[in-house]
Amino acid sequence: MKYLLDTHAILWYAQGSAELSLKAKDIMDSEECFYTMASFWEILIKQKLDKIDKSVSIIELEDLCKKAGFQLLPLNSTYLEKTKSLPFIHRDPFDRLLIACAQSENLQIITRDSTIPQYDVRAIW
Repeated sequence: MKYLLDTHAILWYAQGSAELSLKAKDIMDSEECFYTMASFWEILIKQKLDKIDKSVSIIELEDLCKKAGFQLLPLNSTYLEKTKSLPFIHRDPFDRLLIACAQSENLQIITRDSTIPQYDVRAIW
């Protein structure tokens, strides 16, 4: 199986945080995992709003993702268009985009977000 990483999974993996479940960490260490630039954009916004630590740059996070073997899933207009057809259960535009990506590419999402599994997508935590 292949997996798409939610933003918090990337951050907690990078920080070695205990917030990351052991199951998620094991999958991230051993399975094919993808990330998107949408997660990095979300991180930048949250850093600007002082909601998360600013000490780690996006460049450093992307480098960590590459070293961990995670693959970049390039965003495309198909994913964006797919967000229009999603029920408006989740209000977060970044999560809606991740859901559309996962559905389009048949990926499971590694996330603690309890709203995401309400969509036609498999979430793992």
